Amino acid sequence: MPRRNRRIKTEPRYLPADGSSFFGSQTVEGPSWTHGEPYIMRHIGSAAAKKFYICPGCNQNIPPGVAHIVAWPRDTGGRADDRRHWHRHCWERR
Repeated sequence: MPRRNRRIKTEPRYLPADGSSFFGSQTVEGPSWTHGEPYIMRHIGSAAAKKFYICPGCNQNIPPGVAHIVAWPRDTGGRADDRRHWHRHCWERR
């Protein structure tokens, strides 16, 4: 009888440091105060939103369970400190 619980060793997959390999991420024009610097943006669904965030567009809370946008600078960003969580309507009127 063959074993079904065998672990297959795989090599780690190296991903770009800017986060552009996330499923559903897009490169878009950033907020007006960045003078058109390209940003990487992705949608976060309500099931994945687990924490409170402050939207930089309106300085209001984004509570857990609310779908929103995460964006960070493509060229100078990529670290967790560079990501900003926006309400969808605030991101659209940036």
